Amino acid sequence: MKFGGTSVGNAERMEAVAEIVARHSREADLVVIVSAMGGVTDMLIRAAGQASRGDREHWKGVRQELARRHREVADRLLSASEQAQVLPRLAEQVGHFENLCSGFSLVREVTPRAMDTLSSLGEVMSSILLAAILRSRGIPAVAVDATELIVTNDTFGNASPLMDETTAKTRQALAPLRRRATIPVITGFRGATREGLCTTLGRGGSDYSATILGAALNADEVWIWTDVDGVMTADPRLVPEARIIPEISYREALELSFFGAKVLHPKAIRPVMTGQIPVWIKNSFNPAGAGTRIGPSVSQSRPGIKAITSVSKAALVTVSGKDTLSFPHLAARTFSALSLEEIPTLVVTQSSADNVLCFAVHEADLRQVKAKLEKAFELEMLHDYVAALEVIPHVAVVVAIGENMKGTPGIAGRAFSALGRAGINIIAIAQGSSELSISFAVKSSEVKEAVRAVHAEFQL
Repeated sequence: MKFGGTSVGNAERMEAVAEIVARHSREADLVVIVSAMGGVTDMLIRAAGQASRGDREHWKGVRQELARRHREVADRLLSASEQAQVLPRLAEQVGHFENLCSGFSLVREVTPRAMDTLSSLGEVMSSILLAAILRSRGIPAVAVDATELIVTNDTFGNASPLMDETTAKTRQALAPLRRRATIPVITGFRGATREGLCTTLGRGGSDYSATILGAALNADEVWIWTDVDGVMTADPRLVPEARIIPEISYREALELSFFGAKVLHPKAIRPVMTGQIPVWIKNSFNPAGAGTRIGPSVSQSRPGIKAITSVSKAALVTVSGKDTLSFPHLAARTFSALSLEEIPTLVVTQSSADNVLCFAVHEADLRQVKAKLEKAFELEMLHDYVAALEVIPHVAVVVAIGENMKGTPGIAGRAFSALGRAGINIIAIAQGSSELSISFAVKSSEVKEAVRAVHAEFQL
């Protein structure tokens, strides 16, 4: 079971989490993973940035707030004996924060390696607190740092697990606790290299931690506790009548998370796919809710579109080559330039006859994309081999997803007819051979109407 930042955001929420864990611990062998308290990670990262610019007052204020928020939970929920054990450990983490920020202030720099250590301190503090809250309820529990379990490569800030080593280390470390029926409360978000250097798994990476550990332990299920009732047919802020989807496949979940659905970390599905371990999305604010089950292909679901998601802040980039530059060469050079920085593309279309390649990227990546392409094609543009590099800003990418679209005629036609009736112009279209999704780009100002039109057309 993984609990996100809103689920452990204050004393009331941590008490609710302890109740959930207590109830399920009577019927299952549990492993718990926790995020930092809501807002803490952002607060730590901002403090590091301010410290590196020499602003000592800001991080000193954050230090006080960090101590206050965790002390408040301890005061409300822990017995005196537990406080005597826990408060010095929390103070130690606050001391680590202070030492790191002091160092950043002196050298005016934050290295990725140091940032990983600092940005994941919130998870350490949450795990210490929640384990103590469980013990105060008479439930054996112990805080465990994931740096002792999850072995990763050394890509600081966005590390990937080394699963064979992680599996061996996790099973060995947790076996004694499981034999004593003690619940490990593990830090999300972080791991460590083979040399023991702290790494993080990317923002929102506690979901990833849960599925990594679930796969390592060959868990029966992984439960992601968040602040929504499950995966919905669309963003309820865009479509008020959106509904909870009872069951989706791994591939559908991957598509949804890649295209911006906030329910699950984009990498979180992959570790559990091999062992076909189901993942549940459940609401810690509504524990009785059924939630959404993510598992292998859902053969019984009705054909057609299952969910709509969107990326509202995107841009379209068009690269046009002349006859002297073949289309395969144009495409290879373009994506090689983007791959160096691992810049994701959202939609890709081509016109081979005209040597034109068009793709969408996140608006935040646009400046970097332009710079990379201008450098990659510097000589070709100088000699007029590349005719144009054009950008259409303020674009949204709307994606209709459903594993059972394949072989069902008329899906794309109905979607585009719905958009046409709504008066929405489609700028670009893409559909893979798997027919798992249909993507189309529209003006960002029309994204709400586009999502609503397709959602209504298929009565989701």
